[in-house]
Amino acid sequence: MSAEPTDSGEETHEGGLRKVARVVLLDPQDRILLLHGHEPDDPADDWWFTPGGGLEGDETREQAALRELLEETGITEVELGPVLWRRICSFSFAGRRWHQDEWYLLARTTQTATAATALTDLERRSVAGARWWTCQELTEAHETVYPTKLAGLLRRVLDEGPPATPEILDTEIV
Repeated sequence: MSAEPTDSGEETHEGGLRKVARVVLLDPQDRILLLHGHEPDDPADDWWFTPGGGLEGDETREQAALRELLEETGITEVELGPVLWRRICSFSFAGRRWHQDEWYLLARTTQTATAATALTDLERRSVAGARWWTCQELTEAHETVYPTKLAGLLRRVLDEGPPATPEILDTEIV
């Protein structure tokens, strides 16, 4: 559940982990953009997550982050920042088990209109839209959000700035 993988993510990488780049995209009001995902055959089994996905070919995490952001949101006006967090996660989604090494990159944009431009078939069946959230809204949310504790993680970045080195988040197994 943790994130919405793409159809092309079937191959595994280092230690069986799929390399993933995720984007912590903030607008000028410090709102974060999250995508609303669900199991393809069960829209009631839903959650919110940051844009991003698996690396393709010899892409860097930064290249993958920008490509995924364009495909999933249509946003191209982005100032990419440092890696904030890293985590290993494992979850069931669309009938299979996913094992991922996720890096969360900070990014800023003034472009707040979203329009998915190149979703895979699986994404078309499992992504219901996007929404900008304030940190307060995330704190008060009753919805499932990945990574867990995102509100607190975001609050710390907004209050203290990005960490000097990426913070290693707890492994999540869902």
